[in-house]
Parts: sequence; structure tokens; C-alpha cells
Amino acid sequence: MRQFRFVAALCAALTLFIAVPARAAVNVVTTLPDLAALTKAVGGDLVQVQSMALGSQDPHRVDAKPSLALALRNADLLISVGLDLEIGWLPNLQTGSRNPRIQVGNAGFLNASQFVRLLEVPATKVDRSEGDVHPGGNPHYLYDPRQAVAVARGIAERLAQLDSKNAATYRANATRFVTELDAARVGWEKRLAGLKGVPVIAFHRTTPYLADWLGFEPIAFLEPKPGIPPNPSHVAQVLVQSRQRKVRMVLIESYYNDREAKMVANMIPAQLVVLHGGTDFRAGETYVQHINEMVGNLEKALTAGKGG
Repeated sequence: MRQFRFVAALCAALTLFIAVPARAAVNVVTTLPDLAALTKAVGGDLVQVQSMALGSQDPHRVDAKPSLALALRNADLLISVGLDLEIGWLPNLQTGSRNPRIQVGNAGFLNASQFVRLLEVPATKVDRSEGDVHPGGNPHYLYDPRQAVAVARGIAERLAQLDSKNAATYRANATRFVTELDAARVGWEKRLAGLKGVPVIAFHRTTPYLADWLGFEPIAFLEPKPGIPPNPSHVAQVLVQSRQRKVRMVLIESYYNDREAKMVANMIPAQLVVLHGGTDFRAGETYVQHINEMVGNLEKALTAGKGG
């Protein structure tokens, strides 16, 4: 009887042990959810991924909560957009994490902008009097899936460096993701072919990479300077310009106050297009799904605005 109890207890213990999931090989924290989605696509079950910001948050102004520093404390890899997008909140969190692996210059820190063909790089020195201008170039490159391809491959190589025994898996996952994204992009470009040459206005300078991909023409921004809220005189100038150029769309991210954008869209008149600022990674949305939703919103506005 005693032997039976021992065997039963041993079997139960073994069952519990087997049921415990294996720890992910690499613990990754990203600044933005688009980067988290790309990392998960490349890393699969081998990575644990957390995004510090939500897609509903302005990435320039994320609250540097102690919980974010705590998340960084245990990270093997921190991935940032770079180009000073996170300059107002990330450096203090890196310091506060007390994690040497993820400091700038170490293998556990990856600035994803190094893989990107940068746009709007200032030719002269800039300062804060010109607004939220980024001296290294415009940081909103993940609106363009062609740039996401380069970033995904760069992430795969860094994961392969940190976890060499699974390097082949990371590279295979990256190839699979790129194939999926490229196939989707062909369809998106067909659906939005009518956007080429269309004049639009936007709230913030988030459009350069999107415009470079889809071929529309951003003619003005509702912010008088990047990061500076709209004022009546500037909005009036934008409205005059928009009517003269027969603007078809007004683009704004969901995390901005849309009061002026709605008013201008109604007065032009033009279609108001609200773009989700990032992948809803915490809800399980993928990067491909996120871009597909954005394409759908643009397509709907393009169709509704024909002849307007």
C-alpha cells in the first residue's frame, strides 16, 4: 500500500512537471506595438514579447510608469523605433531598469531605424523651436510594409545572435512572414491604386512613408509645427489651401483630438480617415491585420470621395 502511494505521488509530481510550459528563450520588450507584432511573427513561441505603449497612445508621450521599468529589468532585448521618437520617456526607463543588457551599445538594445530607408532627414541643424522635429529623420516608418520587411529581418538576426541555437528558426520565420506580407501588399496596392496623386492633409507628420508607398500627396498639416496644437489662423490657411487643391482626405491618428480635423473635413468637404496608431498587439492583432484595417479605411474613403 505504501509503495502504491509512493508511485502515485511520483506520477502526480511528474505530471505537474511535464505540464509546466518551457520558458521562452528570449524575453523581449518593445517600445511600440508594431515592433512587438513583428517580433512575435519572427520569434514565435521562442520569444516572450511585451509592448510598452499601446496602439491607442501617442508614441511621443508615453507615461514612464515604474511598471515599465520593471518590465525592462528582466528583458533580454529592448527594441525601439529610434530617431528620437521615444526620447521623452525611454532613456529614463532604461536607466531605471538597472539592466545592463538593454543599454545603448549593448547586444540587448536594438534601434530598428538602422534597417530603414529614412525619409525627411533634415539637411541642416534643427532645434526645438521648430517643434517636434526629428534630426535623424521621420520615425513613422512602420506605416510602410516595405520598411517592416527590413525591420523584421533585422529583428530575426538580432534574435539569432542572442539565441544562436534557434537561429535557423528565427530566419525561417522571418522568411515566412515576409512572404505573407509581400503577398498581402500586392493586394493592398491594387485596392489603393486610385490614391496615386490624390491631395490629402494630415494632422501630424506621420504620412511620409505611407505617401511614399501609396503615392498620394500630403499638401499640409493641421499642426502648424510638429507637436504644436492647431491654432485658428493656421487652420484657416490649411482650409483655403485644401479647397484650392481639392483635397479628398483628412488623415488623423486615433490618439489625437479630432475636433479641428472633423471641422476642416466638413468644410472642404473631404473624407475624414481615422488611422489606428498601431497594432492592437495585446488583443492578438498581427501587423498584417493592422495594415489591412488601415488599407480598408483608406479604400472606403477613396470610394466615398470619388468625384467629391
